[in-house]
Parts: sequence; structure tokens; C-alpha cells
Amino acid sequence: MPAPEWLNTLLGRLAAYPLWQVAVELAVIAAIVYMILRFVRGTRAAGALGALLLLLLVTTVLVRMASQRDLFPRLAQIYERFLGFSAIALLVIFQPELRRGLMRLGELPAVRPVLRLSGGGATEAVVDALVSAGSFLSKNKFGAIVAIERQQSLRDLLEGCTLLNADASAELLESIFWPNNPLHDMGVVIKGRKIMAAGVQFPLADADDVRDASLGTRHRAAVGLTRASDAVVVVISEETGAISVCERGVLKRWLTPEGLRVELLRALRTGPGGAAPNAFSDTVEHGGDGSTQVVEAAGESAVAMTPPGEPDEADLKRTA
Repeated sequence: MPAPEWLNTLLGRLAAYPLWQVAVELAVIAAIVYMILRFVRGTRAAGALGALLLLLLVTTVLVRMASQRDLFPRLAQIYERFLGFSAIALLVIFQPELRRGLMRLGELPAVRPVLRLSGGGATEAVVDALVSAGSFLSKNKFGAIVAIERQQSLRDLLEGCTLLNADASAELLESIFWPNNPLHDMGVVIKGRKIMAAGVQFPLADADDVRDASLGTRHRAAVGLTRASDAVVVVISEETGAISVCERGVLKRWLTPEGLRVELLRALRTGPGGAAPNAFSDTVEHGGDGSTQVVEAAGESAVAMTPPGEPDEADLKRTA
């Protein structure tokens, strides 16, 4: 059976180019496709992208075959115009994935110094305040959620909340999340050395993305915010007192105060050398179905939580 005319034309065009040039171009295309598939693997976009590519492939083959026999010329013209609109549709459909990819690009070592803003980044003093407050809140099972801004601004979240612009301290964080405080149910945003705002509503991840029944609304908010930005979020569970850190949608739970310090210094790149490896580099960002991966802390960072009982007199004095 003779090959279709369009296939012969394609093979003829390829024969006109040097073999090494064709090999290089095919290798570059294969590398780009591989990186795209690797990036969306394990996310909701993976299924949609696969279905879309299959649909475009089948449609292209059918249209090409029909156009060779001068069948359905108007449908062929509509299809050519459809390809232009499909490029715009891809930008809309995969906007969250594209945004996350650009954020990761900005986190590359070669790009980070160029994009770093003056005065950005949490200092060790802020980390000390978070660790001290986290230890107090965990011991007394006072729920809390704190987002630390990095390169991407969280300014959009500050509408309708209580602006503070106060120096970060353990005492202020403890008083904000004290159960009788009207602001304790919402989140806190820290930028640099300042607590920018309290009573902040964070975006929630879908329930299907956080399937662990032991994770509450604060954990869903931590996952939702870290998937939409490059922030690092500290969560204290009101039910168990467990300390967690969330970055890129990955929760690392059951941390000791010292383990919290280590994870924050690494995630914020303020550890020794200023370029510590990502604290979550050895974890998987999403499960195979796109759900959040929950990582249990191990080794010295792990802690067995016990019922803390009532706040002691010294703890009460700290927030009086």
C-alpha cells in the first residue's frame, strides 16, 4: 500500500536537511516535551494535557487526510483557525501550573540574586520568635497559622484584615493566637522582620487535595497558600498541638521546636552558607492522583505529642 502523499512530502523535506541538524532539533523537542510532562506529572493538569494532546493528534491526522482528497475544505479552514485559539485556551486552562512553573524558575540559584528584594527574607531573630511562639502554642494546643513571605508578594491577601506592621516577637504572636483574641482564627503574614497583618484569610486547598482526616482547615489553608505562592507556612494544630511546616503544598508534620528552627532556616535560605538545600527536596510534592503529600518528620526533628494539660502560670504570664 503506497504511503500517503503528505507523508512522502514530509520525508522529502526531512531528507533535504543535514542529518545532524534534524537529530539536534528532534532532541530539543523531545527534551521540551519531557520537561513539560515531568512538571505536570501527578497534578490535575496531567490528565487534561494528555487528553488534549491525544485529541489534537487524532484531529490533525484526520484533517490532513481529508485535505489531501479535497474533502471538507471548510472544516479544514475552521481547524486551522482553531489551532490559534487553542494556544490561548492552553494559557487559561493551565494558568495555575504555568504560575507555579514561573515561581520555581525564580527560585533557581542563578535567578534568585537578581530577583531578591532589599530587606526581604526572614532573619534568625524572626525564626527565633516563631520557634518560641510555636513551642508555647503547641504545648497549650492553641491553633495558629503563620505565612512567611519570600519573593512573591502576599499583598493581595491583606485586604480586609488587621494591618499591624509591628516588629515580630514571640509575645505578639502568642497574644494574637490566644483563644480569646478575635484574630486567633485567621492567619498572620510576616515580611522580613515585621508582622504585616493578622486576621488574614488564606486560600483553601480542595478537600480532595488534603485527604488526611486528621488535617483541619489550617492545614488546608497552608497547602492552598503554598501552592499559589512561594511562601513558607507554619501551622500549629488545635487538636493535637502538632507543629507543621508547609512549602510548595508539602506538609512536614510532628516537628519539635528545634526541628522547626532547622526547617525554617533551610526553607528560608538563612542557614549556614546562605544556600542550604531545600528542606523538602527529598519529598514528593503530590501523590499520584494530585493529592498533597504529607511527610512525617523523622530523627531529631520528630516528637511524640502528649496531652499538654492546662497552661501553667509561667505561660499565662507571657501573654498577660
